[in-house]
Amino acid sequence: MPVSPSDFHELVLAARTCRRFVEDEPLTMDDLDWLVDCARLTPSARNAQVLRFILVTKGQVLDELFKLTRWAGALKEGGTPKPGERPTAFIAILAPKEGAPLAPYDAGIASETIQLAAATRGWGCCIIYSVNRKDAAPLLKVPADMDIPLALGLGVAKEERAIAEMPADGSFNYWRDAQGVHHVPKRGLAELVIGRFGA
Repeated sequence: MPVSPSDFHELVLAARTCRRFVEDEPLTMDDLDWLVDCARLTPSARNAQVLRFILVTKGQVLDELFKLTRWAGALKEGGTPKPGERPTAFIAILAPKEGAPLAPYDAGIASETIQLAAATRGWGCCIIYSVNRKDAAPLLKVPADMDIPLALGLGVAKEERAIAEMPADGSFNYWRDAQGVHHVPKRGLAELVIGRFGA
């Protein structure tokens, strides 16, 4: 379900990582253009705007790129999307290999912006670091002077995701319950704020 951006806290709660998608409702190239248009407007280190994007929807490239990604390392079973639940699009974020030391921060800002934007339309997003870059680069025709810091798997969200309290043992591993709901433990605000100065 789309989430209204009018309540930003609710939007952040809804924009959980998604690993199950409605495969027979694919995103379009126009959808990906809109997501990247949101990302391009975000702050950029020195305003250098060094990131570039490769957009992938249907076809062989989509299938091959999916095979080059790894999903949900903390889930012992069922982490990788099954047929019928795979992403219907990818956005590969590119950054220069050299000369842009702050590009990883830009990539993080851009990917989170895309994830939040996707949630406003009921789309799911998985920000993926585990990509076989060696094989993905020629597949996507990545310029020789650029790398892929992150790839984003996208599609209409199929799974329910929920925030959980951090368990007593401090484990931050996510899990799925018997109903298939994906639970993500988060540390409490009191644990994270370690100093306050002022009223």
